[in-house]
Amino acid sequence: MKTKVLKIALDGRGSYLGMEKGCFVVRDKEQNVQRYPLFENEIGEVVLKSGNLVSTGALASMGFWDIDVLIVTQKGQPVAMLKGLDDDSHVKTRIGQYEASKNGKGVIVAKKIVASRIETENLVLRKYGLRQHDLLTVEKAIDGVNSGPITTKLMAIEGHCSKHYFKQIFQLFPKNIRVENRKTFKAYMA
Repeated sequence: MKTKVLKIALDGRGSYLGMEKGCFVVRDKEQNVQRYPLFENEIGEVVLKSGNLVSTGALASMGFWDIDVLIVTQKGQPVAMLKGLDDDSHVKTRIGQYEASKNGKGVIVAKKIVASRIETENLVLRKYGLRQHDLLTVEKAIDGVNSGPITTKLMAIEGHCSKHYFKQIFQLFPKNIRVENRKTFKAYMA
């Protein structure tokens, strides 16, 4: 089976996506037409931006052919995802997450992600000659997380290291534009 490599994106107001003779048809407001043959099975995703039109026949075909449909606002903010009823990948993911939380693999993976991120921060700090994390202390703290709210404890370790990391990185900025800290939500600089 061919890899689905094409993405159809309706990004202009007034564009239309429909079906004609086994093809997806995209018409822009100037009536320019592009055709995408469905039988070639190369379309992996369709992005629909607010302000465009789409036929329900095209939506049904996308569901039948396992083509993901992403719906975004005019500014490109994703708001919905449509998948075919036969797409059970979300179920498999949930089952895997549940099994990992019960057999301990999830904790091992979470610890590895946190440790890898901190090691990566150290690479950047080392590159610029800045004070690095004490990896032995950090790894000991990560290894010690085995009970209670494990996610909260790992996030606290990661947050503490991020605070140190950014304090060091901010020293690279010229004084006239240097920031002293960052807000924790979405990491905006303050």
